[in-house]
Amino acid sequence: MPGPRESSGGRGNMIIFIIAGILLALFAYQQFTGPTVGAQEVSYSEFRQEVRTGNVDQVTVQGQRVVGDLVNESKTATAEGDSTSYQSFVTYLPSFGDEKLMELLEANNVQVVTEPQSDFPWTLVIMGLLPILLLFGVGYFFLRRMQSQGQGLFSVRKSKAKLFDKGEEDTTFDDVAGAESAKEEMREIIKFLKNPERFERLGGKVPKGVLLVGPPGTGKTLLARAVAGEADAPFFSVSGSDFMEMFVGVGASRVRDMFEDAKENSPAIIFIDELDSIGRQRGAGLGGGHDEREQTLNQLLSELDGFEENQGIVVMAATNRPDILDSALTRPGRFDRQITVPLPTKQARKQILEIHARNKPLSDEIDLEVIAGSTPGFSGADLENLLNEAALLAARFDREQIEREDIEEARDKVIMGLKREGMVIDDEEKKLLAYHEAGHAIVAAVLPYADPIHKVTIVPRGQAMGVTQQMPEKEKYLYRREYLLDRLAVVMGGRAAEELIFDTATSGAENDLKQVRQMARKMVLDWGMGEQFRHIALGDNQGRVFLGEELAKGKNYSDDTARQVDDEIRAISENAFQRAIDTLRDNQEAFDKLADLLIEREVVPGSDVLKLVNGNADSFDDVLTNGTAGEDQTQSSRVDGRHSTGGESGSDASSNETRDES
Repeated sequence: MPGPRESSGGRGNMIIFIIAGILLALFAYQQFTGPTVGAQEVSYSEFRQEVRTGNVDQVTVQGQRVVGDLVNESKTATAEGDSTSYQSFVTYLPSFGDEKLMELLEANNVQVVTEPQSDFPWTLVIMGLLPILLLFGVGYFFLRRMQSQGQGLFSVRKSKAKLFDKGEEDTTFDDVAGAESAKEEMREIIKFLKNPERFERLGGKVPKGVLLVGPPGTGKTLLARAVAGEADAPFFSVSGSDFMEMFVGVGASRVRDMFEDAKENSPAIIFIDELDSIGRQRGAGLGGGHDEREQTLNQLLSELDGFEENQGIVVMAATNRPDILDSALTRPGRFDRQITVPLPTKQARKQILEIHARNKPLSDEIDLEVIAGSTPGFSGADLENLLNEAALLAARFDREQIEREDIEEARDKVIMGLKREGMVIDDEEKKLLAYHEAGHAIVAAVLPYADPIHKVTIVPRGQAMGVTQQMPEKEKYLYRREYLLDRLAVVMGGRAAEELIFDTATSGAENDLKQVRQMARKMVLDWGMGEQFRHIALGDNQGRVFLGEELAKGKNYSDDTARQVDDEIRAISENAFQRAIDTLRDNQEAFDKLADLLIEREVVPGSDVLKLVNGNADSFDDVLTNGTAGEDQTQSSRVDGRHSTGGESGSDASSNETRDES
């Protein structure tokens, strides 16, 4: 294919050069040949004077132009005031004519030669064509440049799917830690393509589509790269956004072209990343759908399971938004398999850390299993970023290897953001902030179902003025009512401390109050944990992801029930606040000591908080002297980029973090 395209381009260039050469030659002939070459243009009066003196031997008349030669050289003045000599001359007859010119020429024995005037204005034509040729040449140059980059006018409808080169990609399943069930499914797809007879003899068919579903950063695209590295079949990869263009119908054309390429290389695998960019529900939200996107989706549906079957083509796709995909796309026969790629477990996190630590020199005191246990809710991308940030911190201090404190600082940086250097907090605000965080910590340390405390800090980071971090003792997938009520009390501990000590309320509890409202609402509407609404779910777990979608669907309950739900949420919030107040009053001494300790240190490990609550530290000085210098090898984590305060039933374990925001 490249050969003929290049030869036709060469012929096109040659034709353009030939035409331009002919026009330039004609222009040059017109300008630089004929009787006017080397002639001096003189005035008509000067011409008549030379004729009268007998200095003109012969003239040639062509229309209004008169060209001739002098017997003797003559001189004429220039614009600069000098004079120049000339032998030949050219002048033009006046527009009103000269009836006596012929008599004057005959009287002075001047030979007259006449030539017909040219009917075609070559000079005007050539001068008019030159700008057009110039514009055409510039446009052709840019067109050729776009075609050389695969963006030509006639290639806009071509598929942008890239054929995987196995020599460049060396990712295998050994580079993918965790997700064992997903890897097993992927291995089976490869077996389908390598040996389809093994399954067809039992009546089985090769799956047409495999949809990888999971939170961001869990390794869906990495799994696809591993399949490309393991499979012997051609592998085409493309992003969902590559089908969308400003031209209508381009997306559908690219889908057709992609499947035609795959058919020519069958058996083959097609991988579409970010499928939700073209696979969204059709006609959803206000104003209907997007015509170009819907045409692209319709073509994809037809190629997956239309009138013509695509034998030997398996389509893989990845998305973290399966809830917005069109139901026609996810039905059996199109995407036959949906493989969930969840957040990694503790053992999987350890394996992921081992992979990313291969090229990083770690200190002997760093235990990857401890780090894995202290990062519940981290995705594979989060863990990679954690070690990378630790390596950058170690390089900043010119260390030979990554130390434990680099890991600690990197975790705080990844979770909470950078320290807000240069921020000045006066003594009154610092005391208020210390008591606020101490309120969270004391309630968390006392209540039986609350998660253990990792550390408490009043060092401003990111948007947080202070943080109380908790970490689950083990990964949790179900949350008991007692745990949630204790969690609500812990979150209310900061506001309770403000009222108990200062008899006021601050804006720092904004994030706390939002967490309480959201969790209490889920307890009542979704989990059936309210006093009046037990064993019934009034909420709708299906989120409204399209503009105006909620306008078409009413509530699942009456206005009177909604009022009762609000009363339930208010009662749960008030009960959590009262439990926090009572807990702080019962542990007033430890509460005050922890606040003083935070003012002194700014960061207090969870072990010191337990010493204060259990009465092991007889005085403030004892804690200050014997308290833990370093931080425990535990840490909170996040889910979907937000610091978790609890979770839904069936979700992976995550740590809790109560923040006092500015």
